[in-house]
Amino acid sequence: MPTPALEVVRAGALTTVQDLGRPGHAHLGVPRSGALDEPAHRLANRLLHNPGTAATLETTLTGCAVRALAPLVAVVTGAPCPVTVDGRPAPWGRPVRLPAGAVLEAGPATYGLRSYIGFAGGVDAEPVLGSRATDLLSGLGPAPLRDGDRLRLGAPYGVRGAYAHVEAAPWQAPPRELVLPVVPGPRADWFTPAALHTLTTGDYRVSPAGNRIGLRLDGPALERAYDGELPSEGMALGAVQVPPDGRPVVFLADHPVTGGYPVIGVVPEDALPAAAQATPGTPVRFVPAS
Repeated sequence: MPTPALEVVRAGALTTVQDLGRPGHAHLGVPRSGALDEPAHRLANRLLHNPGTAATLETTLTGCAVRALAPLVAVVTGAPCPVTVDGRPAPWGRPVRLPAGAVLEAGPATYGLRSYIGFAGGVDAEPVLGSRATDLLSGLGPAPLRDGDRLRLGAPYGVRGAYAHVEAAPWQAPPRELVLPVVPGPRADWFTPAALHTLTTGDYRVSPAGNRIGLRLDGPALERAYDGELPSEGMALGAVQVPPDGRPVVFLADHPVTGGYPVIGVVPEDALPAAAQATPGTPVRFVPAS
C-alpha cells in the first residue's frame, strides 16, 4: 500500500475530499456529489498540472491544516483565506513547495465559504462508483476529515518541478449579492401567481441552515395553489424545491435524487458555484433565465 503523504493537523468545521463527482447513478439513488465550487476545484488542479478529475480537499468556513509527510506541492484556491507554511505567510492561488514535516494551513475564509487545497498528483482516496468524492447524503466516499487522519497522494502529473506561475489566480470572487437565474417549472403550476411574482421580487437571504445538500433561504413564503403533496419524482441539480414552510431550497451537489415537494423552478448549473460561496446573510435575488 502506498505510504501516506499527508497528516491532518486541524480538520476544521467540515473538510471533505472532492473531485468532479459520480454522475450517471441517479437511477441507483446516488447523487452526483463533487466539488460545490467546481471552477475553484479545477483551477487548483490546473495550477498543479493535474487533470480536473484529481481530488482536492474542500474546506468550509474555518479552513484546515495538514502536515506533509514527504516533499510535495500544494495550492489553495476558492474562498480567499490566509495561507501559512509553518506559521509563515504563503501565497493564496499559487503553488507552494512543502518539505517533509512542514505544516500548510488554510485559515478561515476572509470572504466566501469554501476553499480548495490541491496537491500535485491529487488526493488518492479509494474510488467509489468511479469517484473519490465525499457524499454527505448517501455516505459514499471517504468520511469527512478528522484530526490525525492520514491521506495518500497520487503521482504528480506533467514535468516534475514545473508548475504554473501566475500573478493572480483567475477566479470569480464570492458574491456580495447572489443573483440566480431560474427556469420556471416543472411544478410552477402548483403555486399561485402571487408566489411566482414573489420568487423574483422577494427579499431572500442565505440561511445558516444550508449545507452541501441544499442552499436554504430565509424570506417570504411561496403560496401553493394546491393542498397535499406530490408523489416522489426525480430531482435535478439546481432544483428550487419548496417545502411546506414555503421557503425555497436550491439543491446542490449532494441533493436527493427524488423528492415529493414541488419544484417551482431550476437554477442552471453554471450559476451554482457562486451559491457554494454565499455566506449566511448574503442577499439572494432570483431572475428569469434568459
